[in-house]
Amino acid sequence: MNSYYAFITSIETGSFTKAAEKLGYTQSGISQMIHSLEEELSTTLILRSRTGITLTPDGEEFLPFIKNICNSHRELIEKQKEMEGLQSGLIRIGTFSSVSCNWLPGLMKDFKEQYPSVHFELHQGDYTSISNWIKEGTVDFGFVNPEAVTKLTTIPLQEDEMLAVLPKDHPLSSHNIVSLKDLTKEPYILLDEGELSEPLTVFKQNKFEPNVQFRVYDDYAIMSMIEKGLGISILPKLVLSRCPYNIETKKISPSVVRTICLAYKDKNVLPIASRHFIDFIIERNSTLSNILRAD
Repeated sequence: MNSYYAFITSIETGSFTKAAEKLGYTQSGISQMIHSLEEELSTTLILRSRTGITLTPDGEEFLPFIKNICNSHRELIEKQKEMEGLQSGLIRIGTFSSVSCNWLPGLMKDFKEQYPSVHFELHQGDYTSISNWIKEGTVDFGFVNPEAVTKLTTIPLQEDEMLAVLPKDHPLSSHNIVSLKDLTKEPYILLDEGELSEPLTVFKQNKFEPNVQFRVYDDYAIMSMIEKGLGISILPKLVLSRCPYNIETKKISPSVVRTICLAYKDKNVLPIASRHFIDFIIERNSTLSNILRAD
């Protein structure tokens, strides 16, 4: 297995030297393992040059299969740990910033009070990358919009309204509700969420087109840009609930709402710690929803 991990890590880091540092080998050791793997597969996988390393066409073909082998090996190790009990589990989660900043810290804290030896590994991404990570086994489960995924089990958790975000003293800030049409007249900063964008979907459904001037991956970077007057945006209420910037938020007509759900491939083969944490999240979410309905 070492040669497989050496190959994957070399591609991920872009060099044998960095792979060696990450895996605790010498550079020559990594090179020898790659050479051994190439002999095993009777082909050349990686081209070496002064500028770094690149995959050969055969390397591109073999890469997903070797990834699957490494992920299956990790699952085997986790299964062994499962036999030893929940205490030693690793929970790998695909998430985006509004969930990782607002939901997960409290959930992880409470879960670790019950299982203090459990470890968490968070992979931050957009809907598309999270969906792919789940399918290939890089993460055990993730948070996504169900409209952005296929061939995964999804469990709806909450509806999250999205709000118009404006600079302070913007002409539209005097409105209680702003229209989609009004938002098309301003420079628009688009939150890049992969192949699905809830605001763009609603704009298209209503036959409007925003004046997209910027595409930005991070919600907080967008808020900072809006504070400086670079444009406007539509962002989830969940991330805006802890906004550190001097900006305005307004409801939108027609409304823009996203569904946040849990997604996984096959719960039965997940590590026991991840299965327990999924159940913990669902139970906690159900309790919160009942409280909100009672209020």
